[in-house]
Amino acid sequence: MNNSRFFTPAKLGHHTLKNRIVLPPLTRQRSTQPGNVANELMAEYYQQRAGAGLLVTEGTQIEPRGQGYAWTPGIHTPEQIAGWRKVTEAVHAVDGVIFAQLWHVGRVSHTALQPDGAAPVSASAVATDRVSVFIETAPGAGELVPPSAPRALSTDEVQELVQLYIQAARNAMDAGFDGIELHCANGYLVNQFISAHSNLRGDQYGGSLHNRLRFLKEVVAGVAECIGKEKVGVRFAPLFTTTDEARTYLGMVEEDPHTTYIEAIKVLQDVGIAYLSIAEADWDNAPAMPLSFRQAVRDSFSGAIIYAGRYTAESGAQLLDSGLADLVAFGRPFMANPDLPARIANDWPLNALNPATVYGGTAEGYVDYPLYPG
Repeated sequence: MNNSRFFTPAKLGHHTLKNRIVLPPLTRQRSTQPGNVANELMAEYYQQRAGAGLLVTEGTQIEPRGQGYAWTPGIHTPEQIAGWRKVTEAVHAVDGVIFAQLWHVGRVSHTALQPDGAAPVSASAVATDRVSVFIETAPGAGELVPPSAPRALSTDEVQELVQLYIQAARNAMDAGFDGIELHCANGYLVNQFISAHSNLRGDQYGGSLHNRLRFLKEVVAGVAECIGKEKVGVRFAPLFTTTDEARTYLGMVEEDPHTTYIEAIKVLQDVGIAYLSIAEADWDNAPAMPLSFRQAVRDSFSGAIIYAGRYTAESGAQLLDSGLADLVAFGRPFMANPDLPARIANDWPLNALNPATVYGGTAEGYVDYPLYPG
């Protein structure tokens, strides 16, 4: 198999990446408690995977209300910023490039995770279904539960949230990150504003598609102005179909997903950000993303384009060869293979992932996967 396509340099903002392999955001729930602080174990995990051209951290909540799962890290306190600095220093020590994914779950949360046990916040007071959140039941133990009913943010609160995203981006710069990725996918807060299913607002942030994209536009433009557009990426999950499969969270399928997301991508193009990351449907037997959509993405966006979606080295190389993607992200394989770029380069076999150790826990199933030949 010819995987050399992965190992040509790629331009992303001001960076020239050493390869076209990306570690995408992967929730691992290993932050130090209390405080949701990134730690030395996480620094080791990311440093092990710094052979990727680009590393993107797990979703990192921008404020206390942004948390939907126990033990996920934040980036809104001095302790959290200091914790992430350990991670960025470890990655930079081996010449890696790392962006922080900024995350607010919105309605995908529970009163047990919210300050003072309050209701989660969202674009509108519309509950979600077929979703689970993870709450702590005892130190180191927890359970999946349905999310709590949300309340609608006021117009003033929406504008305050734009400022919270900007401050989180500033915090990421203080922590030494090379840039940030805005999590606008998978039915979380920004997606809740974009979607006609969850946004029933009557103010300037609701109604028409133009209005539903306003929150996205203000966040992207505000963050780009603060830290530089070349340091900003955005992740979308433009689903064209759904599944009844039990999953922690799925994004929402719009009535016209093609138009919705191409218009959203034009917002990014207008700001001139560094990259767009697209998370594809990744359940068993999920239909392929329409080629017409991929082509429209390429035609609408001039920055780097990343796709993630159960790719193999072979299918990822084919996507790069098509010219429709600049980089390919590998999730599950990268969890189990810290040396994944070397394995792809040499066509070495892959370690199998242990699903039982993906979320929470210790070093086991996190930093103890062997390098080849193991």
